[in-house]
Amino acid sequence: MQSKSNLSLRQLEYFKTISDIGSFRGAAERLGVTQPTLTAQIATLEESLGVKLFERTRSGATPTVAARELMPVCHRIQEEVQSFVDTAHGFTGGVAGTYRIGVTPTLGPYLLPQVLPDIHERFQALRLFVREGVPADLNHDLRSAKHDLILSTQPIAEAGLEISPLFREPLKLVIPLDHRLANKKVINRVDLVGEEVLTLDEHHLYHRQVTELCQTLGATTRRDFEGTSLDTLRQMVVMGMGITFLPSLYVASEIRETDPLRVTDVSGVNMYRDHALAWRTRSPARPLFRRLAQTIRELLPNTGATELRVLY
Repeated sequence: MQSKSNLSLRQLEYFKTISDIGSFRGAAERLGVTQPTLTAQIATLEESLGVKLFERTRSGATPTVAARELMPVCHRIQEEVQSFVDTAHGFTGGVAGTYRIGVTPTLGPYLLPQVLPDIHERFQALRLFVREGVPADLNHDLRSAKHDLILSTQPIAEAGLEISPLFREPLKLVIPLDHRLANKKVINRVDLVGEEVLTLDEHHLYHRQVTELCQTLGATTRRDFEGTSLDTLRQMVVMGMGITFLPSLYVASEIRETDPLRVTDVSGVNMYRDHALAWRTRSPARPLFRRLAQTIRELLPNTGATELRVLY
């Protein structure tokens, strides 16, 4: 049996990739190596550890019980190695590497295009691999290390995570021009009593937020017509199917003065949602992530949504 000192970081990366993908062939393609090379390295790793890591099946490769137990340790080792690299870059003032960031579909597409160019200018060796997901999935994937950090809407479960509040985003009432309230100079809470409001389907946190807002206003959400995206909601309003609430970043990005819509506030009602960056408390890159959070706060005036309120 080989000495444990012969274990390599490359073998751990191979082990993790096969576990993530579920097949030797798919892992080899992602890693850019031949399948025989990958198989030989895993065999060497298994011999060194004295345990079998994968069961070959017709559908792919299934991690053994030992592999499942070893995976969290593998994650910690990789995080510590990244910490080693980050610390070295800290001495030179540099920031480098590729990090996986998860974002919500109701925020990421309307904030990131406004701030990423400046982030890239400030951190030129930094790469952010962006993936969208609903908040529940983002939280799970962050904890399982599929994401390095997430940009999401509060609340975010805090156990094991460091959360950096970013900003408060107002919600806007959006109504079609032929609606009974379209020409009313000031819309009050009582004007919305009994109104049916369009919202996203219940898989989105935004559905719950709008539902709770409607409850405070005496309005109801339409369950027979639910949107799959903010764009869908806007189009449904344009077609006269109802009214809705849309985030101000989306409004600033996607709604034009020529659109047949009225965008307004509800007098005396605070309608908003809070956003934050979050990462694992043990992440070796947490100093970098704190700098990113501060950078985003500084860049908010460039987004075009003038009512955003910075949070600390």
